Amino acid sequence: MLNDLLPHSFDFSSWQMQKFLYSLAALVVIYFSRWLFMRIWHRNVQEDYVKIYKWQKNSSYIALVLSIFVIGRIWFEGFSSIATFLGILSAGLAIALKDLIADLAGWMFILWRHPFEIGDRIEIDENKGDVIDISPFKFTVVEIGNWVGADQSTGRVIHVPNHKVFTGSIANYTVGFRFIWDEIPVLITFESDWRKMKTFLQKLIDEQYKDLKIDARDELRKAARSYMIVYNVLTPIVYTNVKDSGIELTTRYISDPRKRRKGQQEIWEAILDYIEQEPDIDLAYPTMRIYNNAREGKMALRQE
Repeated sequence: MLNDLLPHSFDFSSWQMQKFLYSLAALVVIYFSRWLFMRIWHRNVQEDYVKIYKWQKNSSYIALVLSIFVIGRIWFEGFSSIATFLGILSAGLAIALKDLIADLAGWMFILWRHPFEIGDRIEIDENKGDVIDISPFKFTVVEIGNWVGADQSTGRVIHVPNHKVFTGSIANYTVGFRFIWDEIPVLITFESDWRKMKTFLQKLIDEQYKDLKIDARDELRKAARSYMIVYNVLTPIVYTNVKDSGIELTTRYISDPRKRRKGQQEIWEAILDYIEQEPDIDLAYPTMRIYNNAREGKMALRQE
């Protein structure tokens, strides 16, 4: 009686309803078996959450592929056409292993378009590091930055899935133009001789980076063949600005990204030695002072 009512209610032929019920029963058996397996596995491994997670993922993939295979057998009796079988199987694998397929596509993209190579310093999805390995499913970087200053290595190794090259932006420190611009702000008091300090800073960075500037020009000519990278000025320069606590002199110069911290150290040590010797130049920092306009103000602006 149920077989007579169901086809009439759902407007299915008897063979369609039969296959539908078989398919539903097959799904119930497969996923109940998966649930039962995971319950038993969970009791055996207890608190090993890594293994539990891996088996949950793997068992879900297996259940999905098995469901596609069984339902295909039900609806396409005998698989008379091998093409039909392969098509359904490949569709099931594409769904179950979509992340792995995306990783393979990302690997081929990396080999074809070369957004980075082994040895390059890159940043992707807030992860920065030097690329040390590229495999079909992931690439590996040695992390830089994070809690360590000036882009130096932390010692951690980060494995990044290849499909991230499609979903995230990639910053490459070394491809195209292998130098970066770096800046060092120096804040001195308002009473200091800022012109003398600016002259010293300009001479310092001109002397320290004169050879690097020549290399940068050669690199820029090479980069212009592949990328629209145009810098009209590569000469180091010192900019002047006024802050709440004093006068800020910012040195801007070309730097090798892997020698950035060493260069900053050499510049700061030279600055500190110079300030120590100059009585009319002093570093500024947030302080509180009493300003007497009648004594310290300009003559024309002093209050009577």
